[in-house]
Amino acid sequence: MASNLELFADYFQIHVLGDDSEGDLGDVWTEQTVADGLGVAEDALAIGTAVNVTVAVGVEVLAEPPVDDSDDFDHVVEASLHLTSGRLVVMGCTDYYPDAARFEMPTGWTRIRASRRNLAAAVRSASDRTPETSEQVRLQAWPAPYTEPHITKRWTGSAS
Repeated sequence: MASNLELFADYFQIHVLGDDSEGDLGDVWTEQTVADGLGVAEDALAIGTAVNVTVAVGVEVLAEPPVDDSDDFDHVVEASLHLTSGRLVVMGCTDYYPDAARFEMPTGWTRIRASRRNLAAAVRSASDRTPETSEQVRLQAWPAPYTEPHITKRWTGSAS
């Protein structure tokens, strides 16, 4: 199942969490996690963005790990998320929680891959949002045992 969302990446982040999450993402940001674009709590993830505006987010719920297509993206990270509710919530960090998008998933550990692209164009044109200048985030989720967070590909570019 795949869905397309537009989320306001307030404070340069979007959140991925279990529907009954009590994870506090307020303390996950350090100099390192900002560079990684990934803040992790057991049942909640903060995915960093390059811009503080609306971003295009694609969500794919999968039965098994996806193929590695990181060459098609600027920045790719993975982390495990514990789902006890069987529902994955994807939202901007200041969105109204009851209105957030929800996706059915098996309970237990879930692996989330966040792949981001079009980052340089998005940073250059943060106030001029078009499909060509929007940051694109693809979230892939599949059942998998817990493993440590992993940075597959790091974007170190800039808008220039």
